[in-house]
Amino acid sequence: MSVSSTTSAASTGPRELSGGLAAVEALKAEGIQHVFGLIGSATMELFDGLYLADEIDFIGVRDERTGTHMADGYARATGQAGVILAGQNGPGSTNLVTGLAQAKAAYSPVVAIAGSLASGHVYRDAFQEVDQESVFRPITKKTWTVPSTDRVPEMFREAFRTALAPRTGPVQLNVPRDVLAGSATFESFASPADYRPLTKPAASEAAIEQAVALLRSAKSPVIIAGGGIKNTGGHAEALALAEALNAPVATSPGHGDAIAFGHALNAGQMGPRGNPVASRLVKEADVIVALGTRLGFNSTFYSYDNINRDARIVQIEIEPTAIGRFFPVEIGIWGDAPTVARQLVAALAKNAAIDDVEQQVAEWTEAYKAERVRYLDDRDQQADDAFPIVPSGMFKALRDVLPHDAAITLDAGTLCLQATDALNYWQPQSLYTPLDFGLVGFSFAAGLGIKVAQPERPVVSLMGDGGFGMTLSELSTAVSYGINTVTVVMNNQCWGAEKAYQRDFFDERYIGADISSPPFDKVAELYGAAGYRAERTSEIGEAIEAALACGRPAVVDIAVDPDALYSFRRDSFKHRDPDA
Repeated sequence: MSVSSTTSAASTGPRELSGGLAAVEALKAEGIQHVFGLIGSATMELFDGLYLADEIDFIGVRDERTGTHMADGYARATGQAGVILAGQNGPGSTNLVTGLAQAKAAYSPVVAIAGSLASGHVYRDAFQEVDQESVFRPITKKTWTVPSTDRVPEMFREAFRTALAPRTGPVQLNVPRDVLAGSATFESFASPADYRPLTKPAASEAAIEQAVALLRSAKSPVIIAGGGIKNTGGHAEALALAEALNAPVATSPGHGDAIAFGHALNAGQMGPRGNPVASRLVKEADVIVALGTRLGFNSTFYSYDNINRDARIVQIEIEPTAIGRFFPVEIGIWGDAPTVARQLVAALAKNAAIDDVEQQVAEWTEAYKAERVRYLDDRDQQADDAFPIVPSGMFKALRDVLPHDAAITLDAGTLCLQATDALNYWQPQSLYTPLDFGLVGFSFAAGLGIKVAQPERPVVSLMGDGGFGMTLSELSTAVSYGINTVTVVMNNQCWGAEKAYQRDFFDERYIGADISSPPFDKVAELYGAAGYRAERTSEIGEAIEAALACGRPAVVDIAVDPDALYSFRRDSFKHRDPDA
């Protein structure tokens, strides 16, 4: 068979293939259906292989960074690997950096494939030469270079195996020009079932017994559900444990969708950026079950200001080095969070609750439920429909109109940080944020990846005007491929977080904080998308509904009061705060 001939995953027996065709066969063996990428001359054989592969849809992006965010969103929405292909070595590959750093912070299984200069040109200051492995080593689980054509399938298998192994995360694979252009004889391509483990670690019987004894003695327990529940789809197991304990569930920041918003035991997001109800629970609980969470920066600021110093902690984590890393634990359990939750529920069923303790737990939880109802009522009652539009009124308008099955993506920045607990996430796995990387420019592109993964689902992406300005060229991608998301630009004509800090801590010495932008609704129309604008709170709902129904990619430009600023990181400026 010619090295340029089409191939089929069902073909058997030895085949002579180019490295490019072998790479595509490896993707097909992994079951990859979508590849995001930007074409480049270093990988033409691979792109030609994709042209011949009817099983794989290629989505051409306008920038490798935003393409990586698409692959990230796709990976988070599916739980499978998202693939980004940087066709060019040098600048094409280095454009992946921000997206892969973002994916690493989110433990997102992105497989980045980058072209690389010909092996014989390495260390010769060749055109577009850069040490790509050194660039990517700090921001991936692993980065390496395919050494020869015959090892292409092996290296691709290793890439997917590494990305999807707990804890999941991004990898980056370099493929030199000569490796793709060369040919070799290949046997059959292995499927994931042949080389990837199917089971996840469970807790030991002794650890479960110790945890149950502690939980049965708790009078004011709380569960903190994190990424180990959300990313594994473990909401049913988390709620079963919560119901067995009659304990409220707080969620770690960015994971407010770990369990459904409407469940009575869902307290919402906790911590310095969370709501006051969930945050109080964690500050007052006598036993905390940290279920698939590191208790890291966004949850605690590493401070006992945000978690009860006297609480006894049961921490359940898939990553053993995360257990007890920031706060001492009473019981540390290395295991898959949903699996351990099931074990605990089964063990609790065999161990009757102590009557007086059970009564105190009931009082604790009923008091929480009443407080939660008051908080949600007050949130609606205090929403301000002032002109210009202010955040509280905008978020209530969004809560009233967003579909319950919507996937919502957020950027970093002051308005999006407020949205993390100001919106309602009715279904598990419906909130996608930059998490600890705090990246501006993530939301729109990530939403496109989620829509590719779940085309039947409404996808709404919230951004500030600065972040959307960074990434709006992907409107062309959305229009070209019919990826019909709705992007809500909360346009306050400034870098809001930084302007708030300049106002509150630097005597209003504004520099670099104010920005100007074109009307994004009109820009969207120029790209062939639909554009809408809201200048009053009363106009937001109608604009969102029209955007959701238009059958095209859509942008809703909301004019937000530039003076409605909020300083989140007051802790960082205590040295400048006269009231501290």
